[in-house]
Amino acid sequence: MQPRNMSMSGVVDLAAVKAAQEAKAKAEQARAEAARHGGAGAVSPADLVIDVDEAGFEREVLQRSAEVPVVIDFWAEWCQPCKQLSPVLERLAVEYNGRFLLAKVDVDANQMLMQQFGVQGIPAVFAVVAGQALPLFQGAADEQQIRETLDQLIQVAEQRFGLTGLTVDPDAAPGAAPAAEVPEGPYDALLAAAVEALDAGDLGGAVQAYRNVLADDPANTEAKLGLAQAELLQRVQGMDPQRVRREAAEKPGDAEAQIAAADLDLVGGHVEDAFGRLTDTVSRTAGDDRDAVRRRLLELFEVVGADDPRVVAARRALARALF
Repeated sequence: MQPRNMSMSGVVDLAAVKAAQEAKAKAEQARAEAARHGGAGAVSPADLVIDVDEAGFEREVLQRSAEVPVVIDFWAEWCQPCKQLSPVLERLAVEYNGRFLLAKVDVDANQMLMQQFGVQGIPAVFAVVAGQALPLFQGAADEQQIRETLDQLIQVAEQRFGLTGLTVDPDAAPGAAPAAEVPEGPYDALLAAAVEALDAGDLGGAVQAYRNVLADDPANTEAKLGLAQAELLQRVQGMDPQRVRREAAEKPGDAEAQIAAADLDLVGGHVEDAFGRLTDTVSRTAGDDRDAVRRRLLELFEVVGADDPRVVAARRALARALF
């Protein structure tokens, strides 16, 4: 299974946003389930460093990345820099006490994984968070740089994905802790149908499926996010980007033109541009136009996620523009 790309600081990938919310909800369910069983799921320090091959990659990396950030160390026996880096990563995995899991991949035995991640040389270090891959660094790195990178990864995993890591018990037997099973939610089938419709390009079907969930459960976070995504994709479908951007540049006070351009900004990953465009338009407009711009900005906040620092900053800017 090929990983999807995600940047810690870059564009908004709508699939990544959806996966983040799903992972966050499932991680919370898994933690709650473990707590109900008296804290089951604790691992020993020895379980924080694992060897992974292609056959076990989905189970050991992709699935576990819904619980904890998984750092992947691509190495080989003949690689001298690997012999310097790998022991540092292994020591830090234990020191960080479950905040991340270290998966070691021997590239000689797992060429397909190396190709899927686009590894050009080793050592190479990647991370997988909620099923999405991101590069961390390649080649030699000093311990301070590694710590800073790990700290950033852990912060993003917690803030965006709600992943707080594994519970480590020094007295636990290595390999003894089974993975916590996530209980199936009452709307899983409907939500799965919505995702299938999105993947198939049936945006109308996805919108309706998410609305069906929200009709029974108006507070369902995943359905609210999915609906905001599907509606955004519907709006930009068939747009002429050049015409939309030209009209926005020629009519800075036109609410409709700025709303359309902001939708394109967000789909293209220009989050701050989208938020800034609409906040500025709120300041330039009044009445129904101003309210329409404000509502669209709130909808885009839903797409990105309330906990995203760019949303937090934009909410403050919107408040200043309104009051």
